[in-house]
Amino acid sequence: MTLTATRTGTAGSTSPTGRQLWLRSRWFLLFAVLLLLVGLLVAGLGSHGQYPPLDPRSPDRDGARAVVHLLEKQGLTTRTVDTEDTLADALAEPGSTVVLPEPDLMTTTQLRRLAQVRRGSDSRLVLISPEAAALAAFTPGITLATTANGIPKSAGSTGVPADCPLPEATLAGHAELGGLLYRPGADDTGCYPRFGAYPLVRHTDPGSRELVVLGSGRLLTNERLAKDGNAALGLSLLGSRHQLIWYLPDYAAAARSGDGSAAGPQRTLTDYIPEGWTWAGLQLVLAALLAAFWRGRRLGPVVTENLPVVVRATETTEGRARLYQRAKARGRAADALRQAARHRLAPALGVALTAGEPDPTALCAAVADRLGRPAAEVHALLYGTPPTDDAALVRFTDDLDALERQVRQP
Repeated sequence: MTLTATRTGTAGSTSPTGRQLWLRSRWFLLFAVLLLLVGLLVAGLGSHGQYPPLDPRSPDRDGARAVVHLLEKQGLTTRTVDTEDTLADALAEPGSTVVLPEPDLMTTTQLRRLAQVRRGSDSRLVLISPEAAALAAFTPGITLATTANGIPKSAGSTGVPADCPLPEATLAGHAELGGLLYRPGADDTGCYPRFGAYPLVRHTDPGSRELVVLGSGRLLTNERLAKDGNAALGLSLLGSRHQLIWYLPDYAAAARSGDGSAAGPQRTLTDYIPEGWTWAGLQLVLAALLAAFWRGRRLGPVVTENLPVVVRATETTEGRARLYQRAKARGRAADALRQAARHRLAPALGVALTAGEPDPTALCAAVADRLGRPAAEVHALLYGTPPTDDAALVRFTDDLDALERQVRQP
């Protein structure tokens, strides 16, 4: 017993050190950092604005940022509206140009309400690629050109002469016009004729309220603005009034609302999660459940097995003592020595073991009666605090060994 105590070292904690924690968790931390970086990268890539075609904010090839920027440099006031009410207010403003791209994406109810708005004097409404519903609502005199089978006529955007008295077209001259083709009314002006119809038509109402129909907005895009007379025509059509108002609605929200208004239902957080991420999350949850089931599965009863070799008791004792000494576990070494001593003293004194341990009071009283020593002194030796250093551990071992020897040989 003395040899074991001498080799166990000083009392201390078996908790892992900082270096051990780092070695154990470094790969998990690296994986977490990589996962965070990937998340930030995906979020950064997803934050890039996706603009629809002919968006005045878009610098993409099919955006219209260039023509708006040129108009602003000329002193023109530009702004965007995104609801039906603000669009109606814009139509009622005098001296303004309102651009309505792809009006047929709006509902019939919306088109009728907007057509009933009394437009401001000296204003211009530019409809880009309107079809039959929008033409019927805003200008019944202009009709969509169709083939004999009723299919709308269209032409590829290519450079053609103006061939009309419209001042904007005369100034621009040769320009790229195409898209849908229209037939003007009796008092309307058609320009850039293609296949017996026109991709640009102007209609004028009393009070200098003009309506311009464009079969395609390709000439206004950043990619094509510098070709032919596209820039001159685009700047003239959009910059003839003192302010330019561009309608940028949320067509998806308008379609969801059901009543034709632009306001849709309130979106929740799950609406912004891509569909693929939802399935990935479910797979991760399933994998975590399977891993938990695998780690927590029942291993069955303990099976005894004969050792392949017989290890001498002294070697086992010395090996455990070296482990205690390496871990500086003086407290654990002292507890092991105390527990072994109590288990040997209890049968010798006739003290019963309850749940594997003798009653502390009964055991200390029996030892004190046998040796004539104070019970508190015996209790401090058998149940006291752990030694604080190696020297104290050695003294404690000697005292415990002497106590057990005296009990057995009083």
